Amino acid sequence: MQSIIKVNDVKTVFDNRVVHDGLNLSINQGEIYGLLGPSGCGKTTLLREMVMLQKFDGGNIEILGNNLSNIDDSAAQKLRREWGVLFQAGALFSSLNIAQNIALPLVEYTDLSTDMINEIIEFKINLVGLKSRDALLYPSQISGGMKKKAGLARALAMDPKLLFLDEPTSGLDPISARDFDALILKLRSLLGLTIVMVSHDLQSIYDTLDRVAIIDNKKIAYEGTVSEVTSAKSEFIQTFFK
Repeated sequence: MQSIIKVNDVKTVFDNRVVHDGLNLSINQGEIYGLLGPSGCGKTTLLREMVMLQKFDGGNIEILGNNLSNIDDSAAQKLRREWGVLFQAGALFSSLNIAQNIALPLVEYTDLSTDMINEIIEFKINLVGLKSRDALLYPSQISGGMKKKAGLARALAMDPKLLFLDEPTSGLDPISARDFDALILKLRSLLGLTIVMVSHDLQSIYDTLDRVAIIDNKKIAYEGTVSEVTSAKSEFIQTFFK
């Protein structure tokens, strides 16, 4: 299997606090890969480093053959178009309606006509399970589940190869959360996506993830399929997966 993300000996330090001390993992094309671990272990920090929102202090992250530790600005800009990111609270712009939020990367990064952009918006809205009429609603007028779907539609606007999800089911009721899990699985098979996900949601972890990395004590404590990791003879693992 081809690894499209490689994390090698990554170190992260905030002020004098070491968050990561030599992380190593690899993510294969087409899989849904989970970054797990106790609160404060640096899962979201690693996700932010992967999408170049935060710098790491040592080691290297390679994505789609690009070395992030020495990437230049134009290569970085090009690489950002290869992925979509869904932030925990959706991160929609409150002054824009759903359609305008989804249009944002298309307006910013492409020369597509307004008609073509409108067609893409319509397609992406339906793809994530929203209705065409929802396009004109503003973030303040929609539920938490709809915000996540609208954020997902925006993340998919540029037809990315990679999707990064930060706690995608947090704040959702159980039915909406399972609905979102099913959507993620559908999109992976439909679009051939590779998905990297930070999650605390045990049901979501069991239902969607192919492989996981568990960060503990600043390192990757376990990496493997969910069944491999959960069968590890470790008090930490047994407590974590309860």
